[in-house]
Amino acid sequence: MYKRTSAAFAVTAASGLVLAGCASADDDATEESTAGSTAAGETTDAPEAGGELTLAVFNGWDESLATSLLWEAVLEDEGYDVTLEYADPAVVFQGVADGDYDIVTDVWLPLTHASYLEEFGDDMERLGAWFDTAALTVVTNADAPIDSLDELADNADAFGNRIVGIEPGAGLTATMQDAAIPQYGLDGMEFITSSTPAMLQELETALDNGENIIATLWEPHWAYGAYDIKNLEDPEGAMGEAEELVTYGRTGITEEFPQVAEWFGSFTMEADALYDLENLLVAADEGDYEMVVDEWIADNQEWVDSLTA
Repeated sequence: MYKRTSAAFAVTAASGLVLAGCASADDDATEESTAGSTAAGETTDAPEAGGELTLAVFNGWDESLATSLLWEAVLEDEGYDVTLEYADPAVVFQGVADGDYDIVTDVWLPLTHASYLEEFGDDMERLGAWFDTAALTVVTNADAPIDSLDELADNADAFGNRIVGIEPGAGLTATMQDAAIPQYGLDGMEFITSSTPAMLQELETALDNGENIIATLWEPHWAYGAYDIKNLEDPEGAMGEAEELVTYGRTGITEEFPQVAEWFGSFTMEADALYDLENLLVAADEGDYEMVVDEWIADNQEWVDSLTA
C-alpha cells in the first residue's frame, strides 16, 4: 500500500451561474468585459476556468492514490494545474484546515476520522461522499473453514494462532486490538503488527501455498479484486459500521473554485471500478502511473466524461 506519486486532482461543476453580457445601446461597448449580471443590473466576476490546486493524499491509502491520480488527469484536461502532496492523516487534516492543501478525497466517516473532524472540521468544507460502503474488516482465504469472527477462537489452530495486522498506530489496528479481540475472546492468538505491505505479502504467500490466514483489512481495497478472500462476519459489530468516504476542501474552496467543488460533490465511484484502477496501479511502477491512468480513462471514457458533465 505505501506508494508515492506526484499528481493531483480536484473537480467542480458550477451550477446556477448564468453568464450574460451587459446590454448596451452602443455595439462598441461589447469590448467591455462583463462576467455576469444580476437582476439589479450589477455585474459579478465569473470564476475563471483553471487555476492551481493541491490535493492531499494519505500515505499508503490506495483509494486515496487512485482517486487523486484520476482527478489529476480529469482536472488537468479541464485546464487546472494540479499537484499531489503526500502525508499522514494528521498532517493532511492540519494542512487542509490551514489552507496549505485544497482538497482531500479520503475522509472516513462517521468513525475512522471522527477525531480529526472534531479538531479541524470547522476549518474545512465537506464537498460530498463518493463511496458509502467503506468498512474495517477481518479477512481470510475464501475456502477457510470458518465464516464468522465468533467461530475464530474455537478454530484458532487452523490459522496458526496468528492474526496478521498492519501498522501499530493505525485506526484499524486499534479497533482490532481494543474491540474485536476482547469481544470475540481472541486474546490467546498472536496479533502481529508491522506494515500494510508486510501484511499483504503474508496474505499473498498464504494464498499461494493453500494455507489458512487471518488478516486485518478494509474496504475499499485492491486486494478484494486481486485475491480470493472473504470477510469474516462480525455479528457483534466490533469492527464498526459501514462508513462513507468523503471529499473535503479547505475553507473557501467552494467560493473560489465553484466548478471543482460541484464536480467533487457529485462524484461517486463503484467498488469494481475502483478495484480495477487500484490493481493496475499496484502492478505498475510509479513512473508509469500517468500512462496507466490514461489507459484506464480511455477504457472508461463515458463514465469519466460524466464526472465533469
